Amino acid sequence: MTDLLWPGDHRAGQIFSDAAYLAAMVRVENAWLGVLVDAGIAPASARADLTAVISATDVEAVAVAAEATGNPVPGLVELLRERTGGEPAHWVHRGLTSQDVVDTALMLCVRDALDRIRGEVTTQVRTLAARAETHRDSPMLARTLTQPALPSTVGMKFANWLAGILDGADSVAALPAFPAQAGGAAGTMAAATELTGSPTDAIALSGRLATALGLADSPPWHTTRSVITRVGDTLVTCCDAWAHIANDVAASSRPEIGELAEGRGGGSSTMPHKNNPVLCVLIRRAALVAPSLAAALHAASAAGVDERSDGGWHAEWAALRTLSRYAVVAAAQTTELLAGLIIDTDRAAANLAAAGDLLGEQRAMAQLAGRTARRDYTGAAGHLIDAVLQRAHHFTEAT
Repeated sequence: MTDLLWPGDHRAGQIFSDAAYLAAMVRVENAWLGVLVDAGIAPASARADLTAVISATDVEAVAVAAEATGNPVPGLVELLRERTGGEPAHWVHRGLTSQDVVDTALMLCVRDALDRIRGEVTTQVRTLAARAETHRDSPMLARTLTQPALPSTVGMKFANWLAGILDGADSVAALPAFPAQAGGAAGTMAAATELTGSPTDAIALSGRLATALGLADSPPWHTTRSVITRVGDTLVTCCDAWAHIANDVAASSRPEIGELAEGRGGGSSTMPHKNNPVLCVLIRRAALVAPSLAAALHAASAAGVDERSDGGWHAEWAALRTLSRYAVVAAAQTTELLAGLIIDTDRAAANLAAAGDLLGEQRAMAQLAGRTARRDYTGAAGHLIDAVLQRAHHFTEAT
């Protein structure tokens, strides 16, 4: 999958693509049919491998048919019944509703995206921890509000970046297990209860579906969309951390600063002397649009009404897919940026020296305390770096 207007989209591969989402819906239908057979509700002759009768070539037909019903499930179910026939066709989708399939398939695709992001974040933590340790004492000018502030170290800057990445990792880890859903037409499991003859058996079917798909067992969440909004918020938190790194690298790569640079910059179509910080630009781009996509998920949740929302639910799908893919791309680009990052410690030291007298605060603090000013005014930077490195160590051990 590629997107001419989103350079780097190919890095996400098939994650949450149309083909991947269609395959996820088929997996849900296939798992549910198997559950019905295994529970003795449908006859053994109803068992079928539904994944074998649908392929990526069916995306367009299912997408076109979706306009008539407002979602892609009815068109998919019609295809499944046409291509299986007999008992499988009779039992496909029985006891489910479109929202069950749509929402559960969303969880399968989101899980794939988050798995990819976890891997990228783990690599980023290891890379940054090593760089923070290497450059813990390399002098560097700290800037606040764009202006020279106080002496600091390259290691302190990297530790600050690392803390942001770890916050993103914590957000990912805090997400509840992704839930399956089999609530039926109004979220009451009425059809499943009729099929089984027992409310407890109907609830057990939902648990079997979750197990078959490797998802969490959960009561129906038709009207409780925090499952979706939490994912959006987590992805934005990660994008924020990646953008901070990209912003710092882009600013520091200006020739007049020259402290940091991308390992591979991008050229210009008309100015051969340029070495544009392209990865930084693309990471920053993702972080600029991510909050609006997450806001769309919250707006959709807030628009919830009745037992299936008339528009709010529908607005989630593309926003969640787009945000997930953008975050996967930005994660991969950040990993590459950090792996190839060039640090000019001599230039960093020279810029610090050229900033002039930065020690007015130091003299004032020393005078207040009745002490002689220290020669090295970097405060507790070393201890702060150690604290972040310890946190990174715990994270990498856990993963």
